Amino acid sequence: MKRILYILIISFFAGQMLFAGNPDRQGEAGAAELLLNPWAKSAGLHTMGTSFISGVEAMRLNPAGIGRITGREVSFGNTRLYEGAGISLNSLGYAQRVGKNGAFGVSLVQTDFGEIPITTSDQPEGTGGFFSPGFFNMGVGYSYTYENKISVGILFRGISESLPNLTAFGFAIDAGVQYVSGEKDNFKLGISLRNIGSPMQFSGEGLAIKSDNPIAEIGFQQKFDSRAQDFELPSVLNIGASYDVYFTEEVFLRVLGNFTSNAFSRDQVGGGAEIQFKNLITLRGGYKYEVGSTAGDKENLYTGIAAGATINVPISKDGGTKIAIDYAYRTTDPFRGTHNIGIRASF
Repeated sequence: MKRILYILIISFFAGQMLFAGNPDRQGEAGAAELLLNPWAKSAGLHTMGTSFISGVEAMRLNPAGIGRITGREVSFGNTRLYEGAGISLNSLGYAQRVGKNGAFGVSLVQTDFGEIPITTSDQPEGTGGFFSPGFFNMGVGYSYTYENKISVGILFRGISESLPNLTAFGFAIDAGVQYVSGEKDNFKLGISLRNIGSPMQFSGEGLAIKSDNPIAEIGFQQKFDSRAQDFELPSVLNIGASYDVYFTEEVFLRVLGNFTSNAFSRDQVGGGAEIQFKNLITLRGGYKYEVGSTAGDKENLYTGIAAGATINVPISKDGGTKIAIDYAYRTTDPFRGTHNIGIRASF
């Protein structure tokens, strides 16, 4: 318990030193796709379930929750980002228990930008060709649970961004802690640090510049390599807590609060609730506010209301194998919101 307490204290103060919620740094970070949530279940609560998120979805928010499953879980997700923008996310994840107290998981997330017309300075209306950026990240995580009360987790993520003639690659580490207490594990607390990694930098043929050689006796053009500025990853600190109120053994209400400290934008605070009926139907909703923002001065698209639902269907006689369908909607400003849909199988 002392070791876990030290971890919580160190995580909190480290987060306070590293993350200042500095709006002056807005736009300086890259790999913003690491902040996007491709999973519908957690998106319905505005990605504020730091304290209780579990299974595959924990690899997006708090890897300590990977081990909060009883067997194995496979998840598929599709996200229509910023309705009207033509951008989507596709995700695939797998998690399973390892031994009595451990669990590991793998997640893959791909960003689909659609087909973008190729334009040049000579042909600003388009060359007739198209390209699609390749944004992809893969995470491998591990979680360990102590006496079903305290979970710690770590995740390593590889990030790849590419254009037809430019590429960038980087690594990031996520770490988190979850603590549960109470007669029915009613109270939950979670802390996570995400996207801590080395800077990324684009390189490739696309940075070559043709220019006249200034020292040649006979004028000719020569290629010169230009170096792109490197960029940092969008580091985030999350602190959340929740409490479950049981009306019956199979019906309970969960209320939650969450604080998000962004290293490259304003901090966010929010709360929400979800109610579960016999582990068959779950309804959820949340609200997130950007600290220090005013009307017309918001830096983050995801402020305001989020809502979602889950239908959980047992497909085996003993109820051990289940198929769940998740849906979530989050308001955005601008655009017409983001839709998440996912399918999970647990067995």
